[in-house]
Amino acid sequence: MSEEAKAKILEYMKSQKKTKLYFNDLCKAVPELKMREAKKVINELVEEGKVKYWSSGSTTLYMLPGEDDVAVEEEKMK
Repeated sequence: MSEEAKAKILEYMKSQKKTKLYFNDLCKAVPELKMREAKKVINELVEEGKVKYWSSGSTTLYMLPGEDDVAVEEEKMK
């Protein structure tokens, strides 16, 4: 189930218009998992380097590696 959940989360992240997503957003990709189980799967993705943290200082969001350039451009456009 873990590999299947990881694939669902990654696919969900790729399908979103936003580059940075909240934990609760990622939980929507795997509604069959409890939040604690989803947290473990997301942390595994971070450890594997497939997902990374982004922090504003008060809030932690998740993003795909390589999305930094896109996020910077989005911020410039605001």
